[in-house]
Amino acid sequence: MSTESKTNAGLFARAQKVIPGGVNSPVRAFRAVGGTPRFIARAHGAYMVDAEGKRYIDYIGSWGPMILGHGHPAVLEAVKKAAADGFSFGAPTEREIELAEEILSLVPSMEQLRLVSSGTEAAMSALRLARGATGRSYIVKFEGCYHGHADALLVKAGSGLATFGHPTSAGVPPEVVQHTMVLEYNNLAQIEEAFSLHGKDIACVMIEPIAGNMNFVRASVPFMTKLRELCTKHGALLVFDEVMTGFRVALGSAQSLYAKLIPGFTPDLSVFGKVIGGGMPLAAFGGKRAVMEQLAPLGPVYQAGTLSGNPVATACGLATLREIRKPGFYEALGAKTKTLVDGLLGAAREAGVPMVGDCEGGMFGFFFADALPQNYPAVIATDKERFNAFFHAMLESGVYFAPALYEAGFVSAAHSADDISATVAAAARCLRKS
Repeated sequence: MSTESKTNAGLFARAQKVIPGGVNSPVRAFRAVGGTPRFIARAHGAYMVDAEGKRYIDYIGSWGPMILGHGHPAVLEAVKKAAADGFSFGAPTEREIELAEEILSLVPSMEQLRLVSSGTEAAMSALRLARGATGRSYIVKFEGCYHGHADALLVKAGSGLATFGHPTSAGVPPEVVQHTMVLEYNNLAQIEEAFSLHGKDIACVMIEPIAGNMNFVRASVPFMTKLRELCTKHGALLVFDEVMTGFRVALGSAQSLYAKLIPGFTPDLSVFGKVIGGGMPLAAFGGKRAVMEQLAPLGPVYQAGTLSGNPVATACGLATLREIRKPGFYEALGAKTKTLVDGLLGAAREAGVPMVGDCEGGMFGFFFADALPQNYPAVIATDKERFNAFFHAMLESGVYFAPALYEAGFVSAAHSADDISATVAAAARCLRKS
């Protein structure tokens, strides 16, 4: 094997011969920012090391799961022990029950859940369950929210208020998304009109409570309040996609934050992934018993998976959840994240560069703009060119932010005060040069 083939560029060229685009998930290809993707050789704590031996402070964290950092001793030990007992059985295990009990103890809106292998699978299954439980076909989602690549959810907004979506991927026939409405995030008028026109036919509204696929955009409290009211009034289910926010922004996840602000608030169904697997392929969807019992083998809604509840993945997830529920964990994590965001914004102010940012728990985002965006059109109007230049400058400085304007960032328990300080110092240097 040549030395060249071990460089990032060499590996990328080799990958493109055997993998479409050279990557197994599109954002990894750096198409949004340009340049050559980094091929990661190993990671530990708050750091990743690429194929050329360059170390980066990691603010991707495998897109969210690595809330403890890479290679946490308790998680490693649990995974090694589980792997020694067997990789997969295709039969139930006690650990599946333990993980379900752990999640349910932290998320009171759910009485039962089912484990699956990916966020896409969980969102797709929750959508089918909502339709089966209500006997309705229409669904509502919001522009800029990503719920995985299931056909009915790969849609863009229609041309007017409360119109139906159009496919955003080849291979998705228009008739597959003819019952999917795509509305503007945080737009009260549109959601009210949608229910006014189609309320009796809407099975569910699916939403990222903090949209991590628009970088970091919160659903406003008035908007979330209205969603809950309209779903209750019209008999639709409110589905929280917490694949990204689940156990990332708070121990009780994003829904616990809204429950503190909206009396009696609770979603009907919830979708989880990332943190609950601790870095392994694992996700879940759950809700009240009466809805969940519509699933096979008890009810008519079919869902199955050979690797669902995988014994190694459940061991990884269970060990992770037991660590993050220790006293003071989220206070410390949230303080680190806020220090990072405040430091980035301060560096931008000193450099005379317009930047805004927000954070919650171990999740954050920033934009080159004068005001925090509230929806997708506002996100795409931010300064993409400046973001791309900043991304590459930080990457060269040994700081790995998400390689796309539209992705949130993540801080882990392994990030030290020195890591945060080094990041802010690097940002100050890069912004002064921009």
